[in-house]
Parts: sequence; C-alpha cells; structure tokens
Amino acid sequence: AFGYLPAHLACEDADGRLRGVMPLLRQRGLVTGCRFSSLPRTPIGGPLAEDDQTRALLIESAIERTRAEPGAYLQIKMPAAMLDGLDVRLVGMPWRESYRLRLPERPEQLTFGTPRKHARVQWGVNKAIRLGVRVREADAVRDLRQWYGLYLETMRWFCVPPRPFRFFELAWEELRPRGMLRLLMAERMVAGRVQPMAGTVFLMFGQTVFCAFNGRRSEELALHPNDLIQWQAIHDACAARFREYDLGEVTRTHPQLAQFKRKWGAQPEWLWRYYYPHSREVEIGLIESRSRPGQLAHTLWQHLPLPATAALGVLAHRYF
Repeated sequence: AFGYLPAHLACEDADGRLRGVMPLLRQRGLVTGCRFSSLPRTPIGGPLAEDDQTRALLIESAIERTRAEPGAYLQIKMPAAMLDGLDVRLVGMPWRESYRLRLPERPEQLTFGTPRKHARVQWGVNKAIRLGVRVREADAVRDLRQWYGLYLETMRWFCVPPRPFRFFELAWEELRPRGMLRLLMAERMVAGRVQPMAGTVFLMFGQTVFCAFNGRRSEELALHPNDLIQWQAIHDACAARFREYDLGEVTRTHPQLAQFKRKWGAQPEWLWRYYYPHSREVEIGLIESRSRPGQLAHTLWQHLPLPATAALGVLAHRYF
C-alpha cells in the first residue's frame, strides 16, 4: 500500500528450524533519509522469537543491516518488557500512551469506570438509539468506500495525513475473510434515505480487539454515534471471548480524545520506540507541532478539499 521495500529477517537453528522472525521494511524518506522500520505506520512491531537469544540475534542483525547502508537508521516499535535482560545497541524513548480495557468473561459483567461514569456512557448510548441511530456491520466494499469519505473528513479535522484507500482495500481483502477485520457503521434515516454518521474499522488478533481507524461527521457528534459503535463493539468482543479491547494511542496534544477513551474504563499504557544509532523521528501528524509554522499548516490543512488531503496523505506516508 505504501511502496516500502521488504527487508524481513528470519532466524533458524542448525537443523533449519525456524526460531524467530522480524518484519522489517525499508523506507526512503525526503527528510529523514533511509529508515528501516519494524513496523512503519503501526503502533507496534518488532521481532517474534521463541527465546531471548533469538530476539537479540534478530535485533542485532537488523542493526548490522542498517549499518551496511550509509546514513540509514533503524526504528523498532515493541513493548519495553521485550528488552528485559537483553544487551542490544538501541536507544529507547516513550512515544504515546495507548488505552486498553480488560474484558470480563461475560457481557453482562461489563462496567465502564465508576457507576457515575457508566451511567453517563449509558445515557449517551440511549440518546443515540432514541434519536434513530443504528449500528450495522459493513459487508461490501461500497460500504468501505462510503466510510473512507468519513475518514478523510476526520483526518482533515485532526490535521493528520490520511492513509490511502488502497491500504484499507488490501486490509479488507486480506483480513476480513480471516475474521481479523470488521467495519461498524452508525447510520440513521434522514428524509427517507440512510445517512452514514460514523464508522470504525476494528482489527482482531489473538485475544485482543483493536479499535484501529475512525471516521465521523463532526456535525453528527451530538447524536453520539461513536458511543453507540463502541458500546456495540465492546459487547461483541466480550461475547466472542476476547480478553482485551485496545482503543488505540493518543497524542499528547489531544486530551479530549484521551478523555473519550478513559470514559470506557480503559487504562493508559506507554508505547515505546527504539532506535539505532539514535532517535531521528519526524512525525507526519501536523497536530504534534505548536510552532507558528505548525499552526499555519494546521489552518491550511483544515481548508483543503478532501481529494487533496487524500493525495497529500499518499505522499506523506510514502516519504516521511
């Protein structure tokens, strides 16, 4: 979807048995130069290994692969606990807080924070239902295209370059048949026609449901469509016996989004990034910057036509 070149690593023992793998992609940036990343455009990546020795070998191999290309640097996104006891040449730094909700065994056991907070959440859900909002699971690519328009509008509002539609199309084709992706849409009838209000793409793997990508119309937020989507998704995840519900990471400059995730009872956990030889991070999210040029870019971005933000998003994700 982004045009990155694969540089994946595998570790085998003397008998040829696979001991671990490390997904690794090479990206040529306009500002940062060459970067090897595990993984780009995701909150987490890194090696998958049977033991610490294999994990360390994969990381050191990635470092040597990076050293072989002048000016290149390495970025690895993995939990800090994966480095416990390992002697590797990486520089680590906390990146963002991600919000996770531990799920009970049965949906009827779900509570969202304190009784007062739970009642507030229930009030928003009931309001959405009372005003005619309904949630359904998308089942066709045309639904995905309709949702993508909402996503573009949302990314323009937050001044974040959107991922290309091809990314979501590939995910739909590859992951949905495996039961690893679903799209929930919030809609209501307006003048006899179904009007999309919001939608969220969820990814499922192992025991976790990830709330990955959201799109919504800002003028519809008072009707709480996202509350109804989250309520449905969390209850579905619990009924399907998932044990964790990940609401995703939040930038430090967006406290309202963090508040939305906290109201569901989710607790913050730091995501880390590791580098070699040192940190050379450039964020493509314009909301990260509070400088005068950043504020100007913020204002200009919010007034771009949606097709222009989509085109610039392709360039930003490819080269930054």
